[in-house]
Amino acid sequence: MPKSGKHPDKALNAMRVRQLVDPGRYADGNGLYLVVDPSGAKRWLLRTVVQGHRRDIGLGGLSLVSLAEAREKALAYRKIAREGGDPLANKRKATVIIPTFAEAADQVFQEHKASWRNEKHAQQWINTLTQYAVPVIGNKRVDHIETPDVLRILAPIWLTKPETARRVRQRVGTVMDWAKASGHRSGDNPVDGVAKGLPKQIDKDLHHEALPYTEVPGFVSKLNVAGEGELARLGFEFLILTASRTSEALKARWSEIDMSAKLWTVPAERMKAKRLHRVPLSVRCIDILQRARQLVSDSEYIFPGRSNQAPLSNMVFLMTLRRMKVDATTHGFRSSFRDWAAEATNYPRELAEMALAHTIENKVEAAYRRGDLLEKRREMMEAWASFVCKNGTERQLTAQNVP
Repeated sequence: MPKSGKHPDKALNAMRVRQLVDPGRYADGNGLYLVVDPSGAKRWLLRTVVQGHRRDIGLGGLSLVSLAEAREKALAYRKIAREGGDPLANKRKATVIIPTFAEAADQVFQEHKASWRNEKHAQQWINTLTQYAVPVIGNKRVDHIETPDVLRILAPIWLTKPETARRVRQRVGTVMDWAKASGHRSGDNPVDGVAKGLPKQIDKDLHHEALPYTEVPGFVSKLNVAGEGELARLGFEFLILTASRTSEALKARWSEIDMSAKLWTVPAERMKAKRLHRVPLSVRCIDILQRARQLVSDSEYIFPGRSNQAPLSNMVFLMTLRRMKVDATTHGFRSSFRDWAAEATNYPRELAEMALAHTIENKVEAAYRRGDLLEKRREMMEAWASFVCKNGTERQLTAQNVP
C-alpha cells in the first residue's frame, strides 16, 4: 500500500502492474486502484463521490482492461459524478440490451395473448406483423425506428389492402408503445405522424374510415374544447361512448331512457336489424344526459336541433369532423370500439358484437345467444368510457378487465 502524504498521480506503470502479486489495493491516483485478490486475480476499482456518497465502481479485470483504458474510464466516470450524474446508473443502462422490432413484437404477443380469449385473433395479431412489418424493420432496434420506417411498411399496402394496413399500423403502434413503457426508447411513437405521408384511402371495401382506437381519447379531449355547440359535442361523445349508429344517437328520445337503471332502450323500429336494443349507460353517459336536460328541457329529443321539435341534423357530426380536420367518419367510431375490445381487452367477442347490435349470421351461434348479456356489457361499456375519457396523451396497451 502507498504511504500517506501526497496523493499519487499515475503512480502505476505497465511493468509494476505486472509485478504486483501480493493481495491488496494499489493506488494509481485520482481514486483509481488496482486490486489484487488473494486468488491472484487483478481488477480495477474507482473510488469516488457520487451525489454526496462515496462509491466504489468496478472497471473490469486487468485481463480485459489495460492501465490506459482504466484511467480513461475513471476519468469519464469522475466527470459524470462531478456534473451531478450517476456513473453506475449510466453503466447499468449501457448494459441493457435493446430488442429488435421482431423481438419486441414477440414479447408483446407473449405477454398479452393469454388475455385474448379468441385464439384466432391472437394468431392474426402476430401474423400481420410477421408478414408485413418484420420483413421491413424486424432486425432494427426499437430505439432506432422512426416514422419513415413505418411509412415503408404501410405504403405498399395502404391502398391495395386498406383494412389490413390500418390494423398493421395500429399493432406496430402497440409494439412501439410497449418499447417506450419498457424504457427501450424515448420520444413520440413513430406511428403517430405516419398518416401525413400516406395518400387518402378510397378503397371500395373501406366503407367507414375509422380512427385508430388509441387516438379516440385524444379526439374526445379535443372535442370537448372544440368550437361546436355544446349539445352537438355532447351528442357526439354520447354516440362514441355507446358505440351507436348516427341515427340511433341523434334520434334518441327521453322516453327511451331509464336513468335509475342506467339504461337506454332503443325500439326495434329505429334499429337497423329491426330488433329492440338495450344499451347500458356508463357514468359518463349519465353525466351527458343530465347536462343535455339542463340545456334543453322542453323537447322529446335528447339532442334536439334549433326548433326543439326535431333532432340535430345528421350532418352535424360530419361537419364537426371536418372542422377538426379529422380524417374519419362518424360511423367509424364503431370500428374503433370493436378494435379496442378485440385488441386492448379480454372481453369475449360476442359482447362487442352485442354492443354493436350486429346481426348474428351463424345460426348455431344465434341459437345459443338467447339473452343480451346486459350486465356483462355494462362492465365493458364502463371500461370503454374510462378508456375514452382518460387523458389523450397516454395510451393503454392492454386492459385488465376480466368479465
